[in-house]
Amino acid sequence: MDTVSTTIDERGVATVTLNRPDKHNAFDDVVIAELRAAFDALAANDTVRVVVLASEGKSFSAGADLGWMKRMAAYDYSDNLADARLLADMLKALYDMPQPTIARVQGAAFGGAVGLVSCCDMAVASERASFSLSEAKVGLIPATISPYVIKAMGERAAQRYFTTAERFQAAQALRLGLISELASDDELDNVLNSLISALLQNGPLAVREAKKLVHDVAGHPITPALVEGTCEAIARIRISEEGQEGLGAFLNKRQPRWIAGE
Repeated sequence: MDTVSTTIDERGVATVTLNRPDKHNAFDDVVIAELRAAFDALAANDTVRVVVLASEGKSFSAGADLGWMKRMAAYDYSDNLADARLLADMLKALYDMPQPTIARVQGAAFGGAVGLVSCCDMAVASERASFSLSEAKVGLIPATISPYVIKAMGERAAQRYFTTAERFQAAQALRLGLISELASDDELDNVLNSLISALLQNGPLAVREAKKLVHDVAGHPITPALVEGTCEAIARIRISEEGQEGLGAFLNKRQPRWIAGE
């Protein structure tokens, strides 16, 4: 892959990196395809415990690439629909990853890049990071990213920033819930590694099932079926190998195997 790279360290932490710093990591159909391939491969890899989405250079991502936008300007409805589906499918693949995902935002995140951040479970950002849902400035709307952005920052904030397309700083993104942690440039990786370390202390299956639990429960009415589903979920994990190991370690005051390295 030319525009996206993937590394996996000995802890099972994967990093997917946008590698177009000269283009401010703007994405086009090639980048979208490479991101989708990277996410699919990691989702199928049971040794991967955490996925970090990062980028090279000063910007996290400037959103849509100018050359791609020029090509899209000549598309008819069918071409635009097919193109939008490719982006939507990539975003859904990121959102649906079984592992916890963390966006590392060191600079500007515009347009569709806000969608990438919103699809991740957590996001850490530099104090100099800035954000803009800039589509309305060029007569467009942030359609394919909207389900994730609205879920991340709320309907009221989305109404404002979708329509004004104004730029807002990382401190405001933190207040809105778009990002989880704010740090100086020097401390950004320390904050990121603190989150990763917290995740790696926990049972790998439990972390995946906890993420799935949020997806299964959030936004749904508390019906008898939902309550029963939560009962079945805890019963399944209690009798699982990992659940038994975790309970045994706690009761016997020892480290569980996933920490002890056994």
